[in-house]
Amino acid sequence: MTMLGLSLAYIRAKPLASALNLLLLALGIATIVVLLLFSQRLGERLTRDARDIDLVVGAKGSPIQLILSAIYHVDQPTGNIPLSFAESLRSQPMIKQVIPLALGDSAAGFRVVGTEPAYAALYDAEVADGVIWRDPFQAVLGADAARATGLKVGDQFDTTHGLAGEGARHEETPYTVVGIFAQTDTVIDRLILTSIDSLWRAHDPSAHPLMAGRAGTDRAPSAADLEVTALLVRYASPMAAVMVPRQINAGSALQAAAPAAEVTRLLGLIGIGLATLRGFALLLVCSAALGVFIALYNAMQERRYDLAIMRSLGARPATLFRQVITEGLILSCAGTAVGMALGHLVTEVLAHVLPEAGSMGVTGLAWAPEEIWLLALAVGVGLVSSLLPAWQAYRTDVAETLAHG
Repeated sequence: MTMLGLSLAYIRAKPLASALNLLLLALGIATIVVLLLFSQRLGERLTRDARDIDLVVGAKGSPIQLILSAIYHVDQPTGNIPLSFAESLRSQPMIKQVIPLALGDSAAGFRVVGTEPAYAALYDAEVADGVIWRDPFQAVLGADAARATGLKVGDQFDTTHGLAGEGARHEETPYTVVGIFAQTDTVIDRLILTSIDSLWRAHDPSAHPLMAGRAGTDRAPSAADLEVTALLVRYASPMAAVMVPRQINAGSALQAAAPAAEVTRLLGLIGIGLATLRGFALLLVCSAALGVFIALYNAMQERRYDLAIMRSLGARPATLFRQVITEGLILSCAGTAVGMALGHLVTEVLAHVLPEAGSMGVTGLAWAPEEIWLLALAVGVGLVSSLLPAWQAYRTDVAETLAHG
């Protein structure tokens, strides 16, 4: 029998203990894999969605809240700001581009964003079916939004006031789908884009030509009444990064937040939780290593007579040493393989069960580069847990063991 066959035979001789040790190690490895896949995808998505955006301008409040609501569309806005400020920013030579956003409505759980076509161009979003919006109450759906709602070009839908979908329905101002974006793997995929004018008219009937003249709706809105939720700003000069945020934050009504700084802070906050979970996973791995060590140590006590017989038949001490090491490596590598497969399976299931995970592009079919270190971890666990039992096997006293039976 080969050394590998002998090691497998010893493992099969203790099926329950071997299975428990393998399962414990697999759970620890699976937890690490899930965390790696989620953190990798989250970091990529946060960075990708904030690309080419140098500054976000909005109402006073939490900078992180402003970034989350204006870039990632996962939080409530901090308030509204005058549209006129966008024009004043555009007139500055240090500013390359200003893209206004108007938020406040949703449809079927997806946020309706009033903006300009430049917003879609910011993410290289191309219309796969139909055209870009041109008139009020025309909408272009992101790929995920179109897939989830089943809406097609030419269909109409109503929006609901509020970003949680719990407000009053705007039944008198339905939208018409004129286009659907191709998949971009960015925040665009889960948004419904339209013109800013559409949201103004939906919330202020006097701005809608079909509503003008009705009782209480004959007042035309003035330029001072027009507001947006946030402005996405791109710099034309590096000096703008120093001067523009300071000028804006010096005022009393507006704030400027740099996405790069806030994303770094956000990842730092998330990293605390991920580090805690990663520590728990490593604790499981250490427990599994201890279990493998105890199992091999006890096995060596039970196999003392067998080892002595093998020595008397010509087996060298180094051969017995390698046999025990091989047994430990088989257990650790098998547990790691099962854990990695389990981690990818769990991640894929979560991506389908949790909408938030799916919208981030989380998938169990991806591979995190850090997973290669898990293989090294498996070898390390196998070696560390089997060194002492292997040394016991190496130092087996043939005469004394056979004499005592």
